[in-house]
Amino acid sequence: MVFRSWTSLIGLLSLILLPLSSAIRLGLVRRPSPSLPLFREAPAFRNGHECASDIINVAMTLDANYLRGTMAAVLSMLQHSTCPENLSFHFLSAHADAPQLFSSINSTFPYLNMKIYRFDSNRVRGKISKSIRQALDQPLNYARIYLADTIPDHVKRVIYLDSDLVVVDDIAKLWGVHMEGKVVAAPEYCHANFTLYFTDNFWSDPSLAKTFKGRKPCYFNTGVMVMDVDTWRKERYTEKVEVWMAVQKQHKRIYHLGSLPPFLLVLAGNIKAVDHRWNQHGLGGDNFEGKCRSLHPGPISLLHWSGKGKPWLRLDSRKPCIVDHLWAPYDLYRSSRHFFEE
Repeated sequence: MVFRSWTSLIGLLSLILLPLSSAIRLGLVRRPSPSLPLFREAPAFRNGHECASDIINVAMTLDANYLRGTMAAVLSMLQHSTCPENLSFHFLSAHADAPQLFSSINSTFPYLNMKIYRFDSNRVRGKISKSIRQALDQPLNYARIYLADTIPDHVKRVIYLDSDLVVVDDIAKLWGVHMEGKVVAAPEYCHANFTLYFTDNFWSDPSLAKTFKGRKPCYFNTGVMVMDVDTWRKERYTEKVEVWMAVQKQHKRIYHLGSLPPFLLVLAGNIKAVDHRWNQHGLGGDNFEGKCRSLHPGPISLLHWSGKGKPWLRLDSRKPCIVDHLWAPYDLYRSSRHFFEE
């Protein structure tokens, strides 16, 4: 799908902003912390009469630099959920400002069912190798590997989401995917050149190159995953991923892209494939320049600004890409005029 005029863009905006559940308009709140931006208080979305009490667990990392994106992502899920009160959010934070982050989220979404868990950065500090972009080297970028060990044991299944996305469909549809015994479900992209995710050092080593023997590996983006965290714990997938991180750090450079390649080494070719509509990724451009990209053809349930360019930064610079205007309606940043009027 490519926008050829502002009319078509406005048309899609009108579709994705249709309320799917009742909402109560609330007012502004005080700044929870001087060091964090101020956000508007979001509407309180309520369940419809047909909703059961089934909990949908959603996990995200929480970082001050991406807080604006997190707020937009949460709002998008609540707005498009038929049963928004069934959503339970699990936030992972690696910083000492977690209480301030909690206050910021709680004041923006005072009705939200959520908890914040501390992710110990020391678990990965000696295991991270330099990648092609500094943002990919942050310890919190690796938290998804340790998600199952961080959230409570009674949580058996979770949707993991990055903070640079918005959901424009009912997240319950993704939650309802049949895992078919797999530990991860995500959209697969088998047309991508899989060999490019690893270095010549990897492919030229016969012992490493046979890693995918018996599998048909395809690229998948780890920013949108349904995870069977119960099986992840029982079968010790964290340790399996760490093995490849150790090879990269201590032996030879076998990849360039942060936490993604070790996931691929362990799981590519052995996940449950999900419809591509659940990760329209790459909207942030590449990892070097972050140039504008158009939408891919087909239906869309989730828009993902993976890559260097982030919509809130491009909008603030007054040099947005056309697709960034699809993110703007969910922006709760205090000075934004994109969503609610004063």
